Amino acid sequence: MADGSDIQFLDGPQSRLKELKFTFKTIIDLMQGLRALHFIGPCITVFGSARFKEDHPYYELTRKAAAAFAKLGFTILTGGGPGLMEAANRGAKDVGGRSVGCNIQLPVEQQPNAYLDKWVYMRHFFLRKVLLVKYSFAFVVMPGGYGTMDEYFEALTLIQTHTIKDFPVIIFGKKYHQNLINYIETMKNNGTISENDTRLYLVTDDIDEAVQLILTKSIKQYGLKPQNKVKPFRWLFEHD
Repeated sequence: MADGSDIQFLDGPQSRLKELKFTFKTIIDLMQGLRALHFIGPCITVFGSARFKEDHPYYELTRKAAAAFAKLGFTILTGGGPGLMEAANRGAKDVGGRSVGCNIQLPVEQQPNAYLDKWVYMRHFFLRKVLLVKYSFAFVVMPGGYGTMDEYFEALTLIQTHTIKDFPVIIFGKKYHQNLINYIETMKNNGTISENDTRLYLVTDDIDEAVQLILTKSIKQYGLKPQNKVKPFRWLFEHD
């Protein structure tokens, strides 16, 4: 058996200057995002596919659910794009709620949807996820693809590892997500997650059930209350 002494390891492009530039750009990007979203208040973040159109039942479900959450006083925060993100932002606007998007710069530009009060562009997905998590007291998972699953498991992992608080995670679309729930059960049966980890989320198609969970685990548990008007610091060039 070879002991590895004859292996010639591969090398690749390395540039300290490029790494330094990337670090500074990342810091600036994050600071701009934090400043832009500083006054948006407690949010419910809605994850979902950009590909479902206005006439799809999931679009209508998302719109109605977001409207119900906005009525509780939360800002509805999404990725700011089309599809179910648009439906969530639209639902907030339907009832006079606040609607915010955290958009991503892609090779094929993803334009902010028409139902946003405020939005911010981020260059990197990982920074976008930081902002989608930072301001949220609940996470709502609508049917979606790779991006939605990435965001869902990111939030779930942060809660599981106590990196963030035990915020509600609500999965809408029982039929759509059935194989996902089965796979999570498989992980539990194989010991890669614990029994308690399967209690970190609610699977439902009932908007009222989701509202009651948010009332208990978000508003009451974290002492959220009606907002007093916060004046921005003009000397920091902040805007309300």
